[in-house]
Amino acid sequence: MVELKTTGEIQAMRAAGQVVARALAAVRDQARIGTTLLQLDDVARTVIAEAGATSAFLHYQPHFAPVPFPAVVCASVNDAIVHGVPTGYRLRDGDLVSVDFGVYLDGWAADAAVSFTVGTPRPGDRRLIGDTLAALHAALEAAVPGARLGDVSHAIGQAAAAGGYGVPPDFGGHGIGRHMHEDPQVPNRGRPGRGLVLRPGLVLAIEPMFTAGGSGRYRVDADGWTLRTGDGSRAAHWEHTVAVTDDGPLLLTTP
Repeated sequence: MVELKTTGEIQAMRAAGQVVARALAAVRDQARIGTTLLQLDDVARTVIAEAGATSAFLHYQPHFAPVPFPAVVCASVNDAIVHGVPTGYRLRDGDLVSVDFGVYLDGWAADAAVSFTVGTPRPGDRRLIGDTLAALHAALEAAVPGARLGDVSHAIGQAAAAGGYGVPPDFGGHGIGRHMHEDPQVPNRGRPGRGLVLRPGLVLAIEPMFTAGGSGRYRVDADGWTLRTGDGSRAAHWEHTVAVTDDGPLLLTTP
């Protein structure tokens, strides 16, 4: 069931979104050559503790996962698309890193993701990251009252097609509120003018995931969580939590 939020509830989610924004900024600042993924997880844990929030990821176990998630951030490197489990892996020059992070604050959730490179970026990675972010912005701009959910999905899919990128099936954005994952699902491909009519109070987590290889096929690591490109190509992932309002899209996970 799709639940619309009041202005006060959206502001409460905005407070949770500020914690997410601070944590992602701190993680990105500490992501240097030689830093381990577990150290990045520790950075995010510190922000959670200081904010009096709780992790939306730690111990989360959806139907597809064989074990609960063991960390507070998803840290996906190079050919990992999403859901990367932090390990002792040390970041290397040229790594492409995607970090996904969510919290609950006073009972309300917020969720966002960023992609960036460490050290000297590869030209292809720079384009991949920029195009995935541009797809997110296009989708956010489509999140206005009276539009349809297919318009949001189409904006992402159209950007992927224009760049020759793959879009992994089965994974995309979602509604968010009292729970991290709520209705509706937000596919990263869709047909314009189709689907749910967007109304003020709807809050979505929109998250394009692009792979440099055009197929979008993926495999799952032995950890049961990490999704990797089937062809070994690099991947990027961006996400924001956004509220549909009468004044246009309101981003809840920006500083």
